[in-house]
Amino acid sequence: MLSQRLKHMRKLRKYTQEELAKKVNTTKGTISNYENGYSTPSNEMLALLADVLETSTDYLLGRSDNPRSNNPSNHKDNLPRLTAKDERDIAKQLEKILDSMDSDTALAFDGEPLDEETKELVRAAIESNLRLTKQLAKKKFTPKKYRKD
Repeated sequence: MLSQRLKHMRKLRKYTQEELAKKVNTTKGTISNYENGYSTPSNEMLALLADVLETSTDYLLGRSDNPRSNNPSNHKDNLPRLTAKDERDIAKQLEKILDSMDSDTALAFDGEPLDEETKELVRAAIESNLRLTKQLAKKKFTPKKYRKD
């Protein structure tokens, strides 16, 4: 679980193994070992990886299915937090979008269907954009007297 999620988040952030290794002060081989399940990062390294990849340790360890970090420092643009209702709305909207793209030809590159890893990256990108859109809308349309800044 850790190896798959670490690799997924690294690719989502468009880092090579070498770039990620530099950011966490380790080697490309160490990152490769983590991603292939040959070794497990220490608690300190896990926390550092989560920070660099802008996710939570719970997500990397498989304790949560939400890749978004609960760390307030990751809310860089002072965007409002999403409520449980917002999360449900995003999940429903994401499923609706993915269902409409579910046919073999809806997601294709050069006439060839996308592999599962690429489909997961497309799903993550759509989900990320839905979250950002919801946060920007809340920031723009919530009257100042109701904001929890």
